[in-house]
Amino acid sequence: MPGKQAVKVGKKKEKQVTERKKLSSQERIKELQEEISKTKYNKRTQHAIGLMKAKLAMLKDRAQKRASVGKGKGDDRFSVRKTGDGTVVLLGFPSVGKSTLLNKITKAKSDTAAYSFTTLSAVPGLMQYKFAKIQIIDVPGIVSGAASGKGRGKEVMGMLRTADLILILVDALYPEHYRAILKEIYETDIRINENKPDVKITKREKGGITIGEMMMLTKIDRKTIADIAREMRLTNADIQIREDIDTNHLIDAISGDKIYTKALTILTKADLVDEEELKKLKGMIRPDVVVSAEKGEGIEELKEAIYQKMGFIRIFLKEVNKKPDMEEPLIMFKGCTIRDVCSKLHKDFISNFKYARLWGTSAKFDAQVIRKLDKVLSDKDILELHMR
Repeated sequence: MPGKQAVKVGKKKEKQVTERKKLSSQERIKELQEEISKTKYNKRTQHAIGLMKAKLAMLKDRAQKRASVGKGKGDDRFSVRKTGDGTVVLLGFPSVGKSTLLNKITKAKSDTAAYSFTTLSAVPGLMQYKFAKIQIIDVPGIVSGAASGKGRGKEVMGMLRTADLILILVDALYPEHYRAILKEIYETDIRINENKPDVKITKREKGGITIGEMMMLTKIDRKTIADIAREMRLTNADIQIREDIDTNHLIDAISGDKIYTKALTILTKADLVDEEELKKLKGMIRPDVVVSAEKGEGIEELKEAIYQKMGFIRIFLKEVNKKPDMEEPLIMFKGCTIRDVCSKLHKDFISNFKYARLWGTSAKFDAQVIRKLDKVLSDKDILELHMR
């Protein structure tokens, strides 16, 4: 019995040590965040702020890894099989009107009510527009602190990482939620409406840090680049920079775990504010679309905005010795290749591909024979696939 008691005491002490480490880590994160916000950014403080941001990134990464240790399978309520030509996730605070909007633009039956947290799981719907079948997913409303797991935030924010587009819904009566939502998205390591920094990092066994620039850097200097790299445990590497980056871009590039996706900002419940207030909100938030889902206002504009932002193109397929099907195109993303088309049609199309004939702006001439799967296609191209 004394042995069992000693084991219990040992486990209790171990748990207390772990909790103290976790607390000190969170306190350090908070301290750094406050220090960064209080430090005025200029040429003199650029280096110090850069190092603080690098330390903060490392602390958050360690805290996230510790939090995920020992966690089992995710909640099935947040498991949605992707269908259609693209996936959109509706994101906003509770009672922003996500469920009502989902029901308006799809045939989904998401519960709606005049109180918070009506949606308790992920609810998918399908929007059909200009031949595109777009999956729209309504998820529970988030709260401040969602990125760190508050209010099932981990599950909700995690769904954004596989979305092709995020719809940020902001209630016209609570415009202050907009900045809070942007903060949660950023803290989830998602970068919206940004391109991935054009930085190539090659790790080496020795040789220290070497920096190659293909253009003049105006937002960061070479010493800051090298010191940030070392702070993030990158001691031997060749860093090639092909655009004018800042410290945030560099930290993201070194981390290598950021998701870059598209987003639209939607101002909801526009009918609940007067014209003067609405004009003020438009200037402050700069929404892509203004809607009143209850009254059905702005719905068609929203559908068009989603379609355009997704970056769809139309590919018309043609069977051998037949006319092309110009009635119903295959919907693909801009920048897609013949490989992508084959993959979408059937998994065997890639292994059995022989060549393709191509008509349209991507072809040098009509019926051009293309033998490479990596050929990039354009809107309204006509494609005839030949299999072995």
